[in-house]
Amino acid sequence: MFDTASKRHRFRVVVPAYPAFNVYSNIARVTTSLGPVLVATNVNRMAAWDAEVIDENNLRLHGPVAPGGGADHAWLQRQRPADVVGLYGGLTSTVPRLYAIARFYKERGIVTVAGGQHFSGANIPDALSRGIDYVVTGEGEETIRELIEGLEGRRDIGGIRGIAYLKDGVCVRTPAREQLRDFDKLPLPDFGLVRYAKIKVYPVERIRGCGMDCEFCTVKGAPRAACPERLLEQVRVLVETRDARHFFIVDDLFGQHREETLEFCRGLKAYQASIRKRLDFTVQIRLDKARDPALLAAMRAAGINMVCIGFESPIAEELKAMNKHIDPREMVALARVFHASGFLVHGMFIFGYPLDNGAAFDMTARERARRYQAFIRQARLDTIQVLLPVPLPGTRLSERLQGQARIFDTADVGWEYYDGNFPVFEPDAPLTPEDMQAAQRHIMAWFYRPGYALKLAFDVLIFPALVFFLHDIRCGWRHWYRGWRNDLIRLAGWGIVRGWSVNFKKDGFLGKLKEARERIGLRPCVSSRARVSWAYGYCEKTENNNKTEVCG
Repeated sequence: MFDTASKRHRFRVVVPAYPAFNVYSNIARVTTSLGPVLVATNVNRMAAWDAEVIDENNLRLHGPVAPGGGADHAWLQRQRPADVVGLYGGLTSTVPRLYAIARFYKERGIVTVAGGQHFSGANIPDALSRGIDYVVTGEGEETIRELIEGLEGRRDIGGIRGIAYLKDGVCVRTPAREQLRDFDKLPLPDFGLVRYAKIKVYPVERIRGCGMDCEFCTVKGAPRAACPERLLEQVRVLVETRDARHFFIVDDLFGQHREETLEFCRGLKAYQASIRKRLDFTVQIRLDKARDPALLAAMRAAGINMVCIGFESPIAEELKAMNKHIDPREMVALARVFHASGFLVHGMFIFGYPLDNGAAFDMTARERARRYQAFIRQARLDTIQVLLPVPLPGTRLSERLQGQARIFDTADVGWEYYDGNFPVFEPDAPLTPEDMQAAQRHIMAWFYRPGYALKLAFDVLIFPALVFFLHDIRCGWRHWYRGWRNDLIRLAGWGIVRGWSVNFKKDGFLGKLKEARERIGLRPCVSSRARVSWAYGYCEKTENNNKTEVCG
């Protein structure tokens, strides 16, 4: 298909834009996704091929922005025509945009390839009917190279593991590819391939996989680790070639393979001492690592300042349904250990998780919200993120809810709503979808609120009090900075939550929700005089005959 002897070819990877209003949009403007960079880096090493990454969420450096949002792909094709386009489906909520981009390139005869966590099961033939030529299942670094060799005519495409495609109108899936284990044979990610992006926070990795087996999570399998030196080299290269200072280690659980983690922390501390610069790292970690003081001390010494912890829920019944093996009574104490050790703690929660069939649990939205607020206060969390359960494709949660016919039809509630901010399934009684979403928004609005503007002014006034810490100025600064930083973020977070609420009212989601519930035979809790309230934990529907029905 491609004559590599006469010209060079271009492989373009596109990270689709988030839906029009999304609470992740701000952070997306200062970082990018690691997976597309890894794939592009491997293609860029092939003879006669150039690769680039277009992250539609980060086009701040002279990026060609289309009038409706996202990148202007017509302009890109005029300036630098692509021969093969890869589409990143790591986030289900971006899939509608992904399909729109695929149709654009498909209509122009460009080969389209999609990959990412969304593409599993029935979503694969669906993708092949929507402008995708090839779907890559599993890890893509080696698969994409072999697929391009197949497009060049140097390899039999039917013999490539880990892909799906149409042959004579029939979906063909080749055998699964074995997971990567020898990471040292891969090149380090080249962030110079990300066009038009201003990157402040660089994603890096050492470990893939997670052995915790949570029901809602798409990441499965035993952890597979690269050597500590490889992660340290990623950091060195980014510091020395791109003056990087801020990093996010994307491993699902930092601290797996403990001895190697300690070796990495020691190496990272020594490197910062050698260049006389302090770097900033954020990691995801299990709460029970608070029981390992040596690990926590090594992490702080290495410049790991923020830990993101999946508390998920302070309610024991919900934790059991998630397959989370921790007692909520221990969670506050362990969270405080991280706080006392000097880490900024970002808490991640899932509100209204559905229990297994037959589980007797009738806690109202009001009581659940109170539990969450009490836990957040007691654990002294610096920032929070409260999402709704999302039955992501390929998870056991999706299979369970699908088997119970509780997931709303995507014809009514489309993939763009699968970002954790919208109810996309019928929750357990006594909750209703409206209840669940209102409670989630209430907790976020309680934590991120405009009153922190006054607190910020107070922080400025007390700054001179640092004079009382002259004996330990570093301790005094840390104490003051933490409060000032948190107040600033909570005020900024209020702006984000408020903007989301304004856009939500314009979207007409509740009308779509009404149709979705009717489709599965449920009477909607929505009417001209409807009142949805987290404070009472139910939804009242007042009919024209003035008769009130309590739903759920």
